[in-house]
Parts: sequence; structure tokens; C-alpha cells
Amino acid sequence: MSFFKNIPYELVLGWRYTRAGRATRRNGFISFISGVSMMGIGLGVAALIIVLSVMNGFQKEVRDRMLGVVSHIEVYAADGAAVADLPALLARLKAHPQVLGAAPFITAQALLARGEDMKGVLVRGIDPALEPEVSDLSNDTQVGVLQRLQPGEFSLVLGRDLANNLYLQSGDPVTLVSPSGQVTPAGVVPRMKQMGVVGTFSSGHYEYDSALALMHVDDAARMFRLEGPSGVRLKLRDLHLAREVARDLQLALGPQFFVRDWTQQNRTWFAAVQVEKRMMFIILTLIVAVAAFNLVSTLVMTVTDKRADIAILRTLGASPRSIMGIFVVQGATVGVIGTMSGLGLGLLVAFNIDVIVPALETLFNASFLPRDIYLISRMPSEPLASDILPVAIISLVLAFVATLYPSWRASQVNPAEALRYE
Repeated sequence: MSFFKNIPYELVLGWRYTRAGRATRRNGFISFISGVSMMGIGLGVAALIIVLSVMNGFQKEVRDRMLGVVSHIEVYAADGAAVADLPALLARLKAHPQVLGAAPFITAQALLARGEDMKGVLVRGIDPALEPEVSDLSNDTQVGVLQRLQPGEFSLVLGRDLANNLYLQSGDPVTLVSPSGQVTPAGVVPRMKQMGVVGTFSSGHYEYDSALALMHVDDAARMFRLEGPSGVRLKLRDLHLAREVARDLQLALGPQFFVRDWTQQNRTWFAAVQVEKRMMFIILTLIVAVAAFNLVSTLVMTVTDKRADIAILRTLGASPRSIMGIFVVQGATVGVIGTMSGLGLGLLVAFNIDVIVPALETLFNASFLPRDIYLISRMPSEPLASDILPVAIISLVLAFVATLYPSWRASQVNPAEALRYE
């Protein structure tokens, strides 16, 4: 009992005004408006959490598919020539604690021709034995497709969409045209080599599936007149540390090498995603703000209804600060309950969206992401604390700010005026 005696009366009265209407019909409308304000804040917070989690999920899905083809870090010779001492460079790179795997490569541009059909492609020379250390292509394609690339056979593994565009299948011949040809009196004659298609891969990313061709690194060196691999691809333990690791490697290797991480290669795409995410955050925050500022009307109605009570409290010795505290407690209670309920609902949906969406598709016999249109046919979700905490803080701050003006008006009630007609 002593515990309850020590509770400030501002908290007790603020909570009582919040739940008013359960015992009396007179204040039922005010209690209803408080409930609506709680629901508005809760739904706004939940919507914000769900949308940001889904956007994070799509970003992660696209990023993982992209990094199945693009390496975390690429190290080039600064002059564009072949790496002078490849074993020594591999040893130095693997010595870094964040480097999980390393593989040499050659990258060049060329044309693929079959009959009258021609297609510009990015040719990547790889070492089939080391490529699984830095790429996930071997996990997504038929077993052993990369191992079919043997030195001296001049064979290719094409992206699935690239092969379909040129009507190529495994075993078909295709002509690779290199722009670096021989100079003759009639002009530059490009180098051409007939090669065999030994397989296809699918990364789930159309940009690479439609324009990437893989061949053995030794064959690529002979085709493009290089003395060896032009760089090394790296896979990190934590891809989010790519910038820091790239900076460390650049300092360690010196100016004779150029180091580039995956964020630099896809800077435009990630910038667009961040802008889209930021705009959605602002738009949905405005929805939360609208719900939070509904508290203003709720508290104004409460203050109007409780003018006599305020006057009595003032005559009993309550200070204007205490009166203001009562209504701040009421508004803060609505904001806290609404925010917490929104957090609970948002996290519940965000963590179970892979179950909820298929259930809704089965219930309504519809497909939200048809497989024949979208490469990603499921609804991914990744709730992050870096997104959830700001949402909760902003919601609570807005709810608190919305209580200041009505609470100040309550503290300015004149007891004599309020009790004149009572």
C-alpha cells in the first residue's frame, strides 16, 4: 500500500483520464477518441516497420544475387597489364583476416556471333578450381558446369538469358570476336575464334545473365593477348566491411595496384535504393505524425470536459505545473501504448511475412508476385534495429510534442471562471 501512496497524483489522474468512459457514460466519447488515436499511431508505426523490412528484404535479395556474380573486392594492376607475381599477390591478399577466398580473373569486352545474330558481352576469364571460393555461380547452376572449362579447348559458359537470345544450347558453336585485332593497310582486323558452348548459368540477375560469358583464364589470356590474369577477385567474411577492407588493402599494396569494392561497382543502384527507402520513411512518418497530432484534439476535448475538475484541483493547491503534468501523462500514455502496440504488430508481421503472404495468396487464389513477370517471386523481409529504433523514437517524440499545447492550456484554466456556472 505504501507503494501506491508514493505514486504522484499526476500519474494517477492522467491514467484515469486516459481510460475514462469505462465507468461513466459521460466521458465515453473522449475515451473512444483516445482509443482511435492509439490505433492510428499503432497502425502507422506497424506500416512503417513492415514497409522498411520488406524493402530491406528486397535489397538483400537483389544484393545476394548480384554478389553471386560480382565479387566483394577486385584488385587490378594499376597499368592495366597482367599481374606480375600472381602467387605472391594471392598470398598477401589471403593474409588479411577478412579475406575468405581469392581467385584470379581476366575481364574484357567482345562480341558473340552466331549467323546473323550478334551480341556484345562481357567476357570473364576464370580459374574453375578457385572460382567457387569467390562466387556462388557453382551453387546455382548444374553440378560441375564450371569444371567443363578446360584450358586449350576455348569453351564458354554463357548466361542463360544470353544463350536464349542467341538461340544457343550446350554443344553449339559460337564465334567470339575480339576488338583487339591486327592492324593492316585496310584497317584493324578483329580477332575471331570459334568456341563451343559447354553450359549455362543463372544468377537470377538479368543484367549479368544476359551479358556475361565465362571462359578459362588461360584461354582468355591467349585470346586477348595478355601474359596472365589482370586481377584478383576476393570474397570477404563480412561483405559490409568491404569499404574498410578495400582501404586497408590499397594502403598495403601501394600505387601499383588498384582496389575496388562492390559498393563502388554498383554505386548508382545502391544510391537509388537509399533514396527510395528514405522517401518511403518520410511519407510513412507523416502518417504517424497525423495520428500523433490527433492527440491534440483528444486532449483539447478532455481539457474542455475537465475544466471543473481542473478548477477544483487548483483550489486544493495543485500548481499549474501539476495540471500540465496530468495531461502530458495522458497524451504520453496514448503515445506509448500506440507505439508499443505498433511495434508488436509490425514485428509480428515482418518476421512472419513469408507465411502470411502465401496464406493470403492461397485464400484469395491470387499471386502478388507472378513468377512469369518478376525474378523475385516471394516477399522477403529483413527487420533491422537501425530502422525500428528511429521509428519508435520519432513516434514517441511526436506524441509528446502533441501534448504540450493542450497541457499548457489546461494549466492556464482560471478556477473562478470554470466554477462560475457549476
